[in-house]
Amino acid sequence: MKRKIPHAYVIIFYIIVFCALLTWFIPGGEYIEQVNTTEEKAMIYQPAESVPQTWQIFSAFYEEFTDKADIIVFILIIGGAFWIVNDSKAFDVGTISFLRSMRKLEKNRLLRNFDIEKLLLISIMLLFSIFGAVFEMSEETIAFCLVLVPMAVSMGYDSITGICMVFVAAGLGFAGAMLNPFTIGIAQGLAGLPLFSGIEYRIFCWVVINSIGFTWIIRYAGKVKKNPELSAVYEED
Repeated sequence: MKRKIPHAYVIIFYIIVFCALLTWFIPGGEYIEQVNTTEEKAMIYQPAESVPQTWQIFSAFYEEFTDKADIIVFILIIGGAFWIVNDSKAFDVGTISFLRSMRKLEKNRLLRNFDIEKLLLISIMLLFSIFGAVFEMSEETIAFCLVLVPMAVSMGYDSITGICMVFVAAGLGFAGAMLNPFTIGIAQGLAGLPLFSGIEYRIFCWVVINSIGFTWIIRYAGKVKKNPELSAVYEED
C-alpha cells in the first residue's frame, strides 16, 4: 500500500500537540522590548510562570484564526484573484502575445543594428522576473518552458538557456519580492509592520539581483551560441 503525505491540517495539529508537550518540560519565559537612554531598542528575556497546555490545543485553531483574521482574509482575496486570472488563461495569452511581438522586432529595420536576440532574452527574463516578484510565480513557469526551450534552441542556444529565461528569471524576481503578498504581506502582517512598507529597499535588491542574474545568463548564452559543444545538454539538444 502506497503511503500518502498527511493533510496540511493534520501536520499542523501534530505540531501543536508537540509544542503543547514541550510546555510541560521547558520553563516559561518571554522577550520584552526595552529602550535604553540612547533610545536603542533591545529585547530582554524575562522568566515567566510555566502554563502547561492540555485542552488548549483544541482551541488553538480558533484563537489563531480570530487573531490573524486580517491576514487570512487578505490571502483568500489575493489567492482567489490569482486563481481567476490563471483559470481564465489571461497570463498565458498575454505572455504568448508578448513573445510574438518581441519576435517581430527582428524584422524591424530601425532595430537591425541592435542585438535583437539579447534584447529578446532580457525582455522575456524581465517579464517572468516581475511575475515572480509580484505574485510568486514558480511552478506555473513549467508550461512556458515547453514554449521557450524550443525557441531558445532554434535561436542557437541550449535548453538550459530556455529554462533560465523562465524558471531562473522567476526565481530571481521572487528573491527580490517587491509586492509578493504570500511572503512580504504575511511576514509584515505577523510582524505588525505597515503592509508593503520598505518597498524602496526591496526594489533596490530586485534590481541588483536581476542585474547579476541576467548578466550571468546572457554571458552563458553567448558562450553556448559561439561553441554549442560547451553546453552540458549538447547531445540531448
